[in-house]
Amino acid sequence: MPKNEEGGGRPHEKEVRIYSLATTVNECIIFLEELSGNRLLPIWIGITEGQAIAIRFSGIVLPRPLTHDLLLAAIKTLGYAVERVVISDIKENTFYARIYIHKGDTVHALDSRPSDAIAVAVRAGCSIFVEDKVFSRCQTLNKPITEDEVSKFKSDLKNLRPEDIFKGLKKEGSKGGEEEGGGPTKPGGDAPQKG
Repeated sequence: MPKNEEGGGRPHEKEVRIYSLATTVNECIIFLEELSGNRLLPIWIGITEGQAIAIRFSGIVLPRPLTHDLLLAAIKTLGYAVERVVISDIKENTFYARIYIHKGDTVHALDSRPSDAIAVAVRAGCSIFVEDKVFSRCQTLNKPITEDEVSKFKSDLKNLRPEDIFKGLKKEGSKGGEEEGGGPTKPGGDAPQKG
């Protein structure tokens, strides 16, 4: 598979990492930071998914596995490893992702919501990538540099709405979100539109 300069991804993918996770009363926004640039990609996710991602960074040890822990354990038990996750598309304001697993020369791309893919990635310690077309189809934010920019960014986050990011997004022709790259997202999932 051709790899990009950032390591592990394909030439049309940009490696990202979690920049921030902001929560409101009924949803979370995860901001993915482009490693080779200055863009931030916001993705609206459900509270439960946000907690599953945040818990990995909090140092809390739970007595029983969460769903994402169980999925990773099943992958490993079957002899596979998580290679990487890719935020692969956005259609009708819904994000799509894939979890790439491999065993020897065998590679499978598992259809996933971005929140679940990211929750698995932080547990597996693998890289996260975003397809170029996702960056080009939605409005991104620029990373704040100075202290004043950081303060303004935090203030702006409090009033950020999904429609602020998806202004002018052209609707892609799709068949109900069932095309390759992801399944339909339920309300409270990884779609910025409220259901």
